[in-house]
Amino acid sequence: MRLLNLSPLVALFCLFQSVCNAKDMEIPNNQWRYTFEKPANGWETSKFDDQSWEKGEAGFGTEVPNSRVSTKWTTKNIWLRKEFVLESIPQEPVLVLHHDEDSQVYLNGQLISDLTGYTTNYEILPLNDKQASALVKGQNLLAIHCSQTNGGQYIDAHIVPRKQASDLVNKILSYDPFPSDLITTWGVSVNPQDVWAEYPRPQLERESWKNLNGNWDYSVTSKSQKERPSAWEGQILVPFSLESKLSGVQRLLEPSETLWYRRTFDLPKDSGKRVHLNFEAVDYACQIFLNDQLVGSHVGGNLPFSVEITDHVRPANNEIIVRVEDSTGGYQLRGKQALKPEGIWYTRVSGIWQTVWLETTSENYIEDLKISTNAKEGTIDVKAKSSSPGNIQVRVLDNQVEVASGKSDKGNIRLTIPDAKLWSPDSPHLYELDIVLTDASGATLDRVTSYAGIRDVGKVKDAQGNWRFTLNGKEIFHWGPLDQGWWPDGLLTPPSDEAMVYDIQWLKKAGFNMIRKHIKVEPRRYYYACDRLGMLLWQDQVSGGTSPKWTHLAPNPSDAQWPEEAHKEYMVELDGMISHLENHPSIVCWVPFNEAWGQHSTVDVGRWTAERDPSRLVNIASGGNFWPVGDIVDQHSYPDPGFPFGQGKGGRFDDFVKVVGEFGGHGLPIEGHLWDPKRGNWGYGGLPKNETEWLERYQRSIDRLVELRGQGIAAGVYTQTTDVEGEINGLLTYDRKVSKIKPEDLHQIHKKAGLVTK
Repeated sequence: MRLLNLSPLVALFCLFQSVCNAKDMEIPNNQWRYTFEKPANGWETSKFDDQSWEKGEAGFGTEVPNSRVSTKWTTKNIWLRKEFVLESIPQEPVLVLHHDEDSQVYLNGQLISDLTGYTTNYEILPLNDKQASALVKGQNLLAIHCSQTNGGQYIDAHIVPRKQASDLVNKILSYDPFPSDLITTWGVSVNPQDVWAEYPRPQLERESWKNLNGNWDYSVTSKSQKERPSAWEGQILVPFSLESKLSGVQRLLEPSETLWYRRTFDLPKDSGKRVHLNFEAVDYACQIFLNDQLVGSHVGGNLPFSVEITDHVRPANNEIIVRVEDSTGGYQLRGKQALKPEGIWYTRVSGIWQTVWLETTSENYIEDLKISTNAKEGTIDVKAKSSSPGNIQVRVLDNQVEVASGKSDKGNIRLTIPDAKLWSPDSPHLYELDIVLTDASGATLDRVTSYAGIRDVGKVKDAQGNWRFTLNGKEIFHWGPLDQGWWPDGLLTPPSDEAMVYDIQWLKKAGFNMIRKHIKVEPRRYYYACDRLGMLLWQDQVSGGTSPKWTHLAPNPSDAQWPEEAHKEYMVELDGMISHLENHPSIVCWVPFNEAWGQHSTVDVGRWTAERDPSRLVNIASGGNFWPVGDIVDQHSYPDPGFPFGQGKGGRFDDFVKVVGEFGGHGLPIEGHLWDPKRGNWGYGGLPKNETEWLERYQRSIDRLVELRGQGIAAGVYTQTTDVEGEINGLLTYDRKVSKIKPEDLHQIHKKAGLVTK
């Protein structure tokens, strides 16, 4: 880098007031006029009219190390202009600079600096007296021409008092969540006094519970702080994450920080002998304190957990403190969350993001249920785990009419249902279960309600020798969307139960019979809705960690090498996901890996999953590196579906169901419903000229899928249900306010293609 004079880079900054302190500091307003087309002579002078130029916020460029891109710049050249007014000249000004690559900077029409080369981080450069003298009180015009010749590009700079420079760099690289204006209809109606008020565990439900959602106190401290904060910064709406709009905070949690929660509660007057504090999900590692005592801890951001607090709780005025750490990196299973959201990666989520609730039970109570069914035999098996020995009685009801009953002192009961009604997408019949734990005298100790859908999942070869999926012994083509489950106002958390159910109902109307739940574990009520409405589910494990080279279905794949402790935690969370969700009839397939993301120990993980739950299919790595394990070989193909049949030479794919686990992704921007209109919103295969072309592309992909079905493909997964942040390839906009095509019209397309039976 060659500096003729540093002062011209003032063009890329807005001065902080010298009286502000670090606590109040914000990233300067960095709005610029810019163009990618070479302007007329005199563009660097104050007389030039730049009103036809675009407006944008620095930094300008593409993703390079240690940068914050606010405005995309991918061409070879960019011209920038900014007028700014200085009321005073700061003491000891320094230049905070990150640039790539060659730049000429003009101050009031005069060439001041000529920069060559690039930096890989923000640098702090003091201004000498001569350089600082270029700053004048009043109106200034800065103009910059920056050119790029090879690789990524980036330019951003600020001038601040020396004492604020380091804090500024930290602030730039840890920017706040993007403040999108998008909000759903349900988000607008969120009420802190009645937020996510539904019972959160439908398959083991009791009457004695208390919802702890609502406004909690919060504070953010250094990660090194282990003691509770001395003061609280404000209130956060639980169960929405710190970063979300609906939380009321909308602040990022840095890996170096800790998030604290606080609230008080009274016990219900009719409380039982045991008191359980339940968290449906906290991202990522947390400690739970009750009345100044550590009562529990948990690692893993996606699954429910419970802490018994009987010995520490009081009848009234109990105080809960929750301490949370979340690095969103390393081997932490984090899914689509990213420290720098861009492309297919989304805003990070930290802290409590699902319901918090109390439950009281008797001394001896039902801890867990394992429910399995057999469609051929028409049976329901219930295995009840209780805290101490007792007798279990189960009644099966159909529309509140008892159809079967049984009891056991071992907790294992098989019930045969006369003329059993089988569960399927076309007829999602559920039987209610009434389960009672009694003592030796027959007195009731605990009662819970649950439900079961009788169905069998399998596979069979058709007449041509191709493997096909079966449900209850009949062939079924799995047809559904990739579903991220993200929301513009709640991020990972749906704004309400009603909002979450809306997505499933919309997809049913559109003629889909399956959803691939992508890299996310939803609230348990989501699976209850799929059970009720009749929607098959492929359930992904949440991803994270290091990845091998992605070779798709090619021979001789590789695996990433994970440390033993990281793999152990992965398996704990995989087992936890299956344990929490295995009773749901809607789930027909487990997907341990997506593509090659964190793909490791593939054969061992696949064999373990198949043994852990032999009642379902295993798609070991959807679109990932193919290893001969599980039931499915899965190809991702964009924008149109495809499958490399030729790579199955030597019988590599002969024992596996062939599917296209992702395709499509046709993008269509809807004005007024974009997360960020200024960013590079995108879809696979480029954006169409209009809605007509978008629809033609969709129909083309469906036609191709039908062809592949005739060649042996047994399932198709279209990307995707909704737009998500910069991805505009949804069938619905991100705020769910616009259907890019009516679900009824989609249903007709799918029916005509033979993908819908009704």
